Amino acid sequence: MKNKFDMPLMVKSINDKGEFEGYGSVFGVKDSYSDIVVKGAFEKSLALWREKGRMPALLWQHNMQEPIGIYTDIQEDENGLKVSGKLLIDDDPLAKRAYAHMKAGSLSGLSIGYRLNDYEYDATKEAFILKEIELFEISLVTFPANDDARINNIKCALENGNIPQPKLIERVLRDVGLSRNQAKAFMSEGYSSLKQRDADNDAENAIIILKSIFTEK
Repeated sequence: MKNKFDMPLMVKSINDKGEFEGYGSVFGVKDSYSDIVVKGAFEKSLALWREKGRMPALLWQHNMQEPIGIYTDIQEDENGLKVSGKLLIDDDPLAKRAYAHMKAGSLSGLSIGYRLNDYEYDATKEAFILKEIELFEISLVTFPANDDARINNIKCALENGNIPQPKLIERVLRDVGLSRNQAKAFMSEGYSSLKQRDADNDAENAIIILKSIFTEK
């Protein structure tokens, strides 16, 4: 029984108080464990948390000994599991470190810890459809499983002399920090053009990762 589900860190906003909004899970996306979460999977668990007057834990790297803040709101919307939280940057050095990495873009994932209560296997999608999830915690993590899977898929294709699908490459570019326009610029004009036109931290971090993808043997 799996107990983790990882997603790229989709931060909508973060302020100087350590408050942030993002997604702990996105519906309809197949991860490297061949899991797909469907809308409604968290509803029962979230209702139970509301009855308790509490929230799932905000942890660092799934370590139960290292809470780094609190969640102030968690709910399902059309896209996925939307979370609002606050890192305790004034009282916890680890939370302050996590905040700095989140701002810099070097912290790239959110991962949920859960118990799976209901699922089915979809042979056409070759994936487990997660229908009811009992949510325990949502962690900030360095590398989510989806990023690793996509990057490894590209590397394997290149090593085998094949050309990866353009949509897969563009998705990886966006996962590692490029904007949609930057990713499209890379696809149409190449690495050198991207490097010339983009000097922000997110683009430079992405370029470092891109080098490892396309040059590592």
